[in-house]
Order: sequence, then structure tokens, then C-alpha cells
Amino acid sequence: MAELGRRVKAAARSVAAASSATKDTALHAAADLLEVRADDVLEANATDVARAEHDGVSPTVIDRLRLDEVRVGAMAAGLRQVASLADPVGEVLDGWVRPNGLRISRVRVPLGVVGVIYENRPNVTSDAAALCLKAGNAAFLRGSSGAISSNVAIASVLREGVAKAGLPADAVTLVADTTREAAVAFMRQRGVIDCLVPRGGPSLIASILEHATVPYVIDGDGNCHVYVDAAADLDMAESVVVNAKTQRPSVCNAAETLLVHRSVAERFLPRVAAALDGVALLGDPTVCDLVPSAQPADDEAWSTEFLDLRMAVAVVDDLDAAIDHVNRFSSGHSEAIITGDVLAAERFLAEVDAAAVLLNASTRFVDGEEFGFGAEIGISTQKLHARGPMALRELTTAKYVVRGAGQVRG
Repeated sequence: MAELGRRVKAAARSVAAASSATKDTALHAAADLLEVRADDVLEANATDVARAEHDGVSPTVIDRLRLDEVRVGAMAAGLRQVASLADPVGEVLDGWVRPNGLRISRVRVPLGVVGVIYENRPNVTSDAAALCLKAGNAAFLRGSSGAISSNVAIASVLREGVAKAGLPADAVTLVADTTREAAVAFMRQRGVIDCLVPRGGPSLIASILEHATVPYVIDGDGNCHVYVDAAADLDMAESVVVNAKTQRPSVCNAAETLLVHRSVAERFLPRVAAALDGVALLGDPTVCDLVPSAQPADDEAWSTEFLDLRMAVAVVDDLDAAIDHVNRFSSGHSEAIITGDVLAAERFLAEVDAAAVLLNASTRFVDGEEFGFGAEIGISTQKLHARGPMALRELTTAKYVVRGAGQVRG
């Protein structure tokens, strides 16, 4: 691990000094190679999927793991899209002149080495590497044992593409050791990793909190809520809830809890339950009375990120109760209100504490691509230094540049 750290740290200096054209050339070369070597990547991925199926891994996890020609093509397209984005490095954020003549500016610069530790999603290998490189960073990657064959194949392609552009191949470095001991050692690469981004479930986050000695940004759970207010358009509400829950239930911005104002519960709950075909509903007593197919929710249901076709449902008396419930159980990811009441909307948007709050829209929109940022490295649920979708700008920091003419301080 120490040797890998030394190599990626050295590569980071070259990437930080690289021009936008060089970084873009590297990303395009990697995209082209990914398409050329798609069969190799898919063969490696088939090995991972077969092992997961043999081990009885859940269909949700296998969906995250599985690649096909369309997904590999999307990975290549993602590399090209990141290349097309404006380079944040060198952007002057602000500037001023002091009375003594000093000219001070604040300039965006790379973080250095960005470590990414992630689980069973091989597309993260290319997405993370692309964003790191474009923002002038070296990518230090540590995937899971379940996706190791896929990750090795993808990283090999990326490293070759980077080298073709004249950058060090070690600008994309994958840790092949997937043991727990290696993961802990990775989290402790102080002096090497400038920012660590974990992408995974509660056990990974808990390990980061316990073991990491490097700065990190938590890509946290997505216990997301949709609240249907008394003044909601119920057709809209049904459409949004179904989309937020079922469009892709295995991702962090899928809705996990539905809250419904008591005044519309009798009209809305039976119809939305029918529309949520195939979704197991866990409800409070009122919900269970109105929806016979619902099962009673236990205390854990309200704080669970199901990542599956399951949903907790509760009836609330008013907007205050909805806001209190969300702020109590939310993971701070994405929270939505469906309402035509402007005052209720503004209160919810102002008082709910989350990285993203939405009015009359699905939580599935909280995504770097949908926000217009391009690919993202994760969605931060903490407040320093980044919050929400982490794209190129969130993979940089700033430094002050001071220009003088011989001034000295008296």
C-alpha cells in the first residue's frame, strides 16, 4: 500500500500541471479503448456476476454489479462527456486590490490525490477516474472483492488511455488487494490521500468513521422521503411517488418513505398503493386500515434505506408533523414535497435539513447528470467541504495568489 501511495502521489503532480487539452486527450483515449476492449471487460464482469450468483447475493446487488454492452457504452460516453466539460482548474473565484497595492485572487486548484473506496459498482471505476483526472487529481481507487475482476479490467484500460496522452499511468491506480486489512490501510494513507470519498453501505461508512485518518467526504445513505401535502395535485403526487420509488429502487436517491397528509390519505393511499405494483408497503395503523395489503411497520422501517421494492408509509396530521418526521429520520440526502400551497412549499424547502429539497419533483433528479454537472463521484450528505452531488468543482480546492511589488509589512 505504501508503494502504491508513493506512485500515485508522484503521478498527482504531473496531472495537476497538465493542460486541459492533455487531460481531455487522456479521457478520449480511455473511452475509445473501453469500447475496443468491451468484450474483455464484459468477460471479466461475467466472472464477478457468476461468483455473486453462486454466493446467493441479492438481485439488487447483482444489478449494480452487472455490465452489458449498453452500460459499457454509457461508461465510455461518460468519459467523453467529462472531457467536454469546462476545466475548473485555474478558475479565478474572486479578486481584489488592497490599499497597499497587493493584488489578491482566489484560484481553483486540484485537491491532489482523491481516494475512492466503493462497493460492487464497476462503473464507479471509470466515473471516478474521469472526474478526478479532469479536475487535475490522481485517482486512487479501492473497489470491493465482488467486482475485482471488472475493476481490474476497467482500470487497465483507463491506465493505457492515460499513458497514451503522455500522463503517468499511475494517475489511475487501483488497489487489487480487497482484504479488510487493505481497506483499513487505504483509509490511513495520510500524506498521500488528500480527500477520501466512500461509496457504499452503512458498514463501509462505519468503517470510515472508525478507521480513517485522512480527510473524507461521506457519500451517505439515501433515506429519502416524499411528502404529499393537503394541497397536493393527487395525479401529480401519484406519478412522482411511483417514479421516485420504482424507476430504479437500488440507488441512493430512490424514495424510501412516503408521508401523506391525513386530509387526503383516504383518497390517495388506495390509489397510490395500486400504482406501486410490486412494492411491499410497511405502514402505520392508519395506512394498514386504508391499504389492506400493507404490513405493519416496525420502528426500524422509518430509518431504513431499503434499496429495494419496499417502502415505509405514514399518515401525518399536518405540515409540522411531516417536517419533524423528515428531520428525525432523514439521512440528509433528498426530500420532496408535493403541494400547490406556496407557503407550505416554502416552509418545507426552508426547514427540512437535507443536501437537496424538491418541490413537485421526483427525488430521482438529485444526481450530477440531472443537475447539469456531468458525471458525479458521489452525493455528499455532510456539510463540509461539499454537499449534494460531487462533480468537478467539488474535487478542487482554492488557494490565494498574492501579487505584490516589493511591499513589506510594517
